[in-house]
Amino acid sequence: MARQARAKSTSGIYHVILKGLDGRNIFLDDSDRSIFMEKLNKAREAGGFQLYAYCLMDNHVHLLIKEGEELGTSIKRITVGYVQLHNNKYGRTGHLFQNRFSSEAVEEEQNLMAVVRYIHRNPLNAGMVARLEEYPWSSYDKVIQAYLVNSTTLDIEIIKDYFPTAADFAHFSEEENQDKCLEINQKNRWCDSQLSDMLRHNS
Repeated sequence: MARQARAKSTSGIYHVILKGLDGRNIFLDDSDRSIFMEKLNKAREAGGFQLYAYCLMDNHVHLLIKEGEELGTSIKRITVGYVQLHNNKYGRTGHLFQNRFSSEAVEEEQNLMAVVRYIHRNPLNAGMVARLEEYPWSSYDKVIQAYLVNSTTLDIEIIKDYFPTAADFAHFSEEENQDKCLEINQKNRWCDSQLSDMLRHNS
């Protein structure tokens, strides 16, 4: 069956998820995350895309970007160099990421802000932290700091235009919501006894 073509964004903005192959962790320590951020920033310089938000979880990454060059080319720039260093570090070979990254087009400014919130709330929703600012590997605190010192590597002018103050942005980010964005599909993992029971009930 042919793959379904990606939805093309008229705004050029995409929410991208990079997933570990078979659900495996792509980051085993903080130095791995630092390396990934280095590759992300280099790809951004080379490809000319804008970066609005990001979050590095254990087995997947969320990115909210406005493409410069073609989206797939930028994603390849990010992942290829990281995989090489990761494999060398851990003495492994082969793929690390799923071959086909997930993406959704983001057209409306209001939807853009919902995706920003969704991305930043990933560690909170996963129970990894109690407050958004406690997670060091998302762009949430970078956005807050940009309001205070006007210095950031993120492209957040569109966020600052929508939320006049850091307090406004924080309130929006912290409020309960029903945001439904591009989701991670978790595969069920079965042990031998569960498989036996399932086969027995279906026989």
